[in-house]
Formats: sequence, structure tokens, C-alpha cells
Amino acid sequence: MGIFTGIIEEVGTVAEAAHGRLRIACRACLEGTRPGDSVAVNGVDLTVAEMDGGSFLFHVMPETYRRSNLSDLAPGDPVNLERAMTPLSRFSGHLVRGVVEATGTLLSLEPEEDAIIARYAAPLEVLRYVVVKGPIAVDGVSLTVIERTRDSFAVSLVRYTQEHTNLVRRRPGQRVNLETDIFARYIDQLLQERPLQTG
Repeated sequence: MGIFTGIIEEVGTVAEAAHGRLRIACRACLEGTRPGDSVAVNGVDLTVAEMDGGSFLFHVMPETYRRSNLSDLAPGDPVNLERAMTPLSRFSGHLVRGVVEATGTLLSLEPEEDAIIARYAAPLEVLRYVVVKGPIAVDGVSLTVIERTRDSFAVSLVRYTQEHTNLVRRRPGQRVNLETDIFARYIDQLLQERPLQTG
């Protein structure tokens, strides 16, 4: 399993999307990558099975399809790509595991000066760990939550994110992959497992 930062390196293009197989055409992410390495595709940590001069081939498990939007992909679709961190990588964004917890749905994209406010519906099991000013990964992109309601959250997409990810190419109703802050999940589990103090 790789560790990622949520800073997208490149938007690749789906070249093949057959059951259990996903081929992504790209350029920058091929450099220095070998079969067996981890690459996050729309925030999903996948293992490179094969490479050629212009694409990666990944084998996708049924559980991955159940948890993510990878089953929605078709040839020509843009996907966010990030190679796993190395010990010498600069750490920007936040700690992203590439383990998608659930999918959400894009509700709206609204301009706000140079930014775009993106609002997503999300399941309760994800929203439990979403806090205002906290991190969340949407299709693998490290973002900061600016608003949270009972059934949705909003983030502000700066110009760099608009230009270097696939987020503003989405249409309302399309699914996105969601990964919450791992530290929030660990703390919640520890608190739930802590024995009740009596006396």
C-alpha cells in the first residue's frame, strides 16, 4: 500500500475500462515508475501490473469497484493521478492512504471570484469524520472543508486545483471517491473501544 499527499501530479485519460482491467494513458507519472508500484487513480491506490511507452495497466478487484467510482469510468474519461510518496518526497497536502471509504455525489459547482465552491452529498459514515477546516480527499485531491451540513460538505477549489485536476470537469450527479482523515478515524475508534470508567 502506498502513501499519498493528495497533490495531483497529472490528469491521465482512460484508455481501457474492461471488467477487472483499467488502462490509463499518461506521461509524467510513467517516469520512474515500475510494475508493482502504487499509483492513486482518482484517489484509489492501485498496483501497476504492466507498463508500455504511454500507459499503465491495473487489475481492479471487485471490492474496489464496490467502494469507488472506478466502475463508472469509460475510455476518454479524465482521471487524477498521483504516484506514491518516497522517503525523499516533499510533503504537501495531507496524509492520503488511497483507501476510498465511500462515494459521494457532486451537487454543484459555483464560482466565487477566482475560486469555485464545490458541494458534495456524502453518506453519514463519511460525514461523521468531516469537520470544517479539516482535510478530505475527493477523487484523490487533498482539500479543506469549508462547510458541512447534515448530508453534504463544501470545499473551495483554488485556480491551481481547477487547472490540474478533473474536479471541475465533473457534472452534478456524478460520483466522486471520498477518503476522510485517518487520524479522526483512529481517534474515534479508540474512544469507542475505551472501557467506561466507573466510580
